[in-house]
Parts: sequence; C-alpha cells; structure tokens
Amino acid sequence: MSLTDLTIAAAREGLRACHFSAEELTVAHLRAIEALNPRLNAYITVSHAKAVDQARAADAALAAGDRRPLLGIPLAIKDLFCTDGVRTTAGSNILRPFVPPYESTVTANLLRDGAVFLGKTNMDEFAMGSSNMTSAYGPVENPWKRRQDEDAVLVPGGSSGGSAAAVAARLALGGTGTDTGGSIRQPASFCGIVGMKPSYGRCSRWGVVAFASSLDHPGPFARTVQDAAILLRSMAGHDPRDSTSADIPVADYEAACTRDIRGLRIGVPREYRIDGMQSEIEALWQRGLTWLRDAGAEIVDVSLPHTKYALPAYYIIAPAEASSNLARYDGVRFGLRADGEDLRDLYERTRAAGFGREVQRRVLIGTYVLSAGYYDAYYLRAQKVRALILRDFTEAFAQVDALLAPTAPSAAFAQGDKMDDPVQMYLNDVFTGPADLAGVPAISVPAGLDANGLPLGLQAIGKPFDEETVFAVGAALERAAAFVDPPTLMAGK
Repeated sequence: MSLTDLTIAAAREGLRACHFSAEELTVAHLRAIEALNPRLNAYITVSHAKAVDQARAADAALAAGDRRPLLGIPLAIKDLFCTDGVRTTAGSNILRPFVPPYESTVTANLLRDGAVFLGKTNMDEFAMGSSNMTSAYGPVENPWKRRQDEDAVLVPGGSSGGSAAAVAARLALGGTGTDTGGSIRQPASFCGIVGMKPSYGRCSRWGVVAFASSLDHPGPFARTVQDAAILLRSMAGHDPRDSTSADIPVADYEAACTRDIRGLRIGVPREYRIDGMQSEIEALWQRGLTWLRDAGAEIVDVSLPHTKYALPAYYIIAPAEASSNLARYDGVRFGLRADGEDLRDLYERTRAAGFGREVQRRVLIGTYVLSAGYYDAYYLRAQKVRALILRDFTEAFAQVDALLAPTAPSAAFAQGDKMDDPVQMYLNDVFTGPADLAGVPAISVPAGLDANGLPLGLQAIGKPFDEETVFAVGAALERAAAFVDPPTLMAGK
C-alpha cells in the first residue's frame, strides 16, 4: 500500500511504530500533488518547504515520545482559513496578494496537535458556489470519471471542492472545509469521501474569511468516518475571540464511531422526497434506512414542514450577510487596489476587478434585500422562516435521535452544466441548506455508486452539539455500505 493510501488512523499508528517517518509521509503527498495537481487544480498554493520543515519537527517530537493526535499527519487547508505567513486568497482576485500575519483558530488547533499543512486548496470564490467553477484560480476537476463518458470533466462540488478533490485523489490524508449551505457535505458526496458539518459554534470562525457569519460552519474532510472524528476533535473547542463559539466540552468523537446504534430512533423527513427525485437517490435512501434498521435502529417518519422555504430563506440571508462582510474589501485596507481618480472611483474599480460574477451577483442581491423598503419584506421575513425551520428540527428531535436523508440531488455533473442558470445551481443545496439554517450537525458518508459509477452520499443529521450520535450513525452507514472504490482516475480505469 502506498503511503498516500493510508487513513489518518493508520498513518498515526504507523508513525508511532516507526514504520515510516513524517517526512516520508509528507514527501509522498507532495510528490502526488506535483504529479496530479496540474490536472486537478485542487491546490492554489503548495507549501513544500514549510510542510517538510513541519514534518521534520514532527519526527523529532515522535522520537521524543510525543503522542499528539495529529503529529506528522499531512492535511489540506481550504484557502478560506488564514494561515500565518502563507497566502490566503479565498479563491478571489481581490485577496490575491494577501498573506495573513496570524493563524485562524481552527488551523492553530490543528498545528497544536501536530498536523503538517501541505498547502491551501482551491474553492469557489468567497465560498459562493456549488461546483468550484467560480474560483479566480480556475476550476477544480473531480478525480472521478463517468463510466460511459470518460472524456467529461466533472465538478468536485463546492465551495470546498479543492479540499474534497485533494482528499479523494490521495493528495492529503484529510482536509478542512466550510459549510454554509452544504459546502462540505455536497463536495464529499460528489467525491466519494466523508464530510462533517458540526454544530454552529462548535468550531471557531475566528480567522476564517467570512461569507455569511451566521451560517459558516468549519469542519473536516476525510476518507473514513473515524478520520473525520479524529480531525474534528482537534478542530473544535471554545474560542473567546469568536462571540458565537460555544463553551461546551468536546467529546471523544473517535470513540463514538464504535457506539452501538441499537435502540436509536432514526427520522425520515417526508419533505425531503422532492418532485423529480432521481430513482437512484430514492433507492439509496431506502437502502440506508434498511442498513440502519438491520443494525437495530427504529425508523420513524417525521415532518419538517418548512423545508420547502429553506432555499429561498437561505438565498436571502446568505447574500445579505455577504453584502455586509464583503464591504471591507475596498482597496484601502488590504488586498487588491486598483487605481482611481478619487476614493469612490478606487472603490468601484477595485471591487469590479477583484470580485467575480457570482460574488457580484450575491452582493447585489444582498444589498437589495437589506435596502430601505425591502428589509422587512425580504430579510426580516427570511429570518422568521429560519426560526420556523429551527422549530421544525427541534420538534422532530423530540421524537427521534437523528435524521437520515440524501446528501445531494444528483451525482457530480460536468463542468459547464448549470452554469447559465444560477437557480439550478442553487438547487444543489436542497438537502443540505436546512441543517445550516438550523445550525445542527450533519455528516455525509459515501454509500453507493450511480449507473455511471459515480459516488452518492447519505447524510445523518443530529441534535445541536450531539456530534457523537451523528458519528455513530455515520459509522454504521459506512460499515454497511462498505464503500471502498477509489476514484476512477486513481484506479487507472
């Protein structure tokens, strides 16, 4: 087995047993990046020298008996997390020259536990997208291929598509992402890996370039549920610098992966059966319910009656918050600065040159819904709908321990598909958006393949701050699905 095929758990044990060094493990991944990244475009910045230095430091620590949970483990970091001394672009031209002088809390926690950072991964600009086609640094290619159309270049999903593609293609053992409307879970489904969105407030947003502050959820990517649990335990924790960070103890998520799910009540939200749902998605969902029933869980029908309003509410609230957050990029304080005849002209030219079309679209929508005369009609009403969606989840969780639903309405689609219709692109979040609005934890687990041999995911959704149950259900799905197929690009098919 190649070093790049290891799981985080296996690599951790191999490093501690001195079967290989952290430097060997890191260099193997750097060579894989060198070979495949020109095609996949998963990384914007590769930190070759810094990664090797971190790996050598990890080897010295291992030799001294250090047993930190991520010591020597090479990871991919979404280019939305500020990293001290390493360029952070958020996939945008406006931040092309930005090198932060500080470390985000999440990445600082990973470094504290010994992780090695391979580089910064590509993403939809400012996390706005479901395909990784809006990046100023070019699109990311999904390492999977259709059986019946191997020439088609598929999207990895978005916005965290670079991290998802990197983990799927064995260019990192794990990675970080952010989930605002589904941007961890949907790419995980498209790339055949595990993606975990924790509860809102479980992972600090400090040092994460903001898209929609009340919706942004940092979380991990990995190839197994256990690996995602290992990563989240390091990433999570209270942070006094983030006013929305929850001061709630972080559990042993890795141990939760071995928990028995017998006796758990699993809810099936009837509103997730949307018109026109693909038969493959419906069949996979039913198969997942059968797996959980066979493992001893009880299946219960539940209702989330305001689900149909989740996407409209999301696409009012998220652009409104983006409009406010992105006002700071004006060409004066940091980032790109375009020449202008006066201050207003500088603002206009900088933002026109620095922001791509999707970002401009959402800023315009957000500014509109926050404007005088429309605030009550749109933004305030959307916030009321959000409260009703949270109430739906609260009432459902009074009856059940977790919910099971599809992750995405389809498998990965080709680059260029849906790009001319923003509404069709936004519909990719139909199954993921409600959990973001409610702030509840959810995990996507690869559970099968479609007729073209592309991965499909199922998601388990849990009660606020009950990530342990979510991991237990996710691990049960993983064991039953026995999903082991590598991406077709990696398998040489």
